[in-house]
Amino acid sequence: MYPSITPPRRVRIGDAAAFAGTTPRAIRHYHEIGLLPEPERGGDGRRRYGYDDMIRLLWIRRMAAVGISLDDMRTAFDEARDIEEILSRLEETLAAEESEIKRRRAAVQRLQALDGPLGLLSELVTDRLGHLPPGALRPSDLDTLLVTERVFGPLGAAIQAGVFIVLATHPDLRTEDDRLDAAEAALDDGVDPHDPRVEEIAVQRCAQQMALEQAIEAAGLDAAEEELFEIYDADLKGQEDTRMSPLEAITKMPYDFSPARMRCMELTARLLADAQSAEELPHPGI
Repeated sequence: MYPSITPPRRVRIGDAAAFAGTTPRAIRHYHEIGLLPEPERGGDGRRRYGYDDMIRLLWIRRMAAVGISLDDMRTAFDEARDIEEILSRLEETLAAEESEIKRRRAAVQRLQALDGPLGLLSELVTDRLGHLPPGALRPSDLDTLLVTERVFGPLGAAIQAGVFIVLATHPDLRTEDDRLDAAEAALDDGVDPHDPRVEEIAVQRCAQQMALEQAIEAAGLDAAEEELFEIYDADLKGQEDTRMSPLEAITKMPYDFSPARMRCMELTARLLADAQSAEELPHPGI
């Protein structure tokens, strides 16, 4: 004969939680927010849960399993609102989450394919640099691109990538760039801003920048940059750019530059602007 089992008429919160697959703490929270009516207490002052309580609790758990929020559950129970409205909103949320998951998976796959931190930059940037051989880019190059992307967005970093393509493929320009980096770093707080070396380095940096721009044009990278504007505009269509302004971003990125180095940078920018203006002026007789 089979043993006779008499089910309890009411159970304690621990048993109710175990049966429903949740915790006593979660059940108490359901009580607090009005999702699950609080049952009567027994003679010992503890809650006792009956059949109707357990049915409600089981439905709560099933609805939670498919992602329905506690607020929507309460609305569905209290107002007897058509659950189709709730499910429609849930479907929209899940679709958005699915899109985000696909985006993140694509980023991980790109990171795996590129085998390094380059894959963490925007696709607009990595597509431009992905053809370079391993080790062609230095960690400092990637650091610079990371900052540029934060300040000026993916388009700004993708355009700047042309400089690093040239440096990676022109050893002579890379050597000169390293020399100037060291010279600028030597302009520490012990150097007077009006030291003759400051202006000398600025002139050399201007010449280096112009040489880089000529190499970019010779390689046809400037034409590729024009296509980047079209690609970027297409990707942003219908999206709102929520980044901080470049000016605001620049004021939040710390650089330990001495007054001498800051003056060198200002002189370089002025020399470059003058050189570009001179190139744009019409020649005599034209």
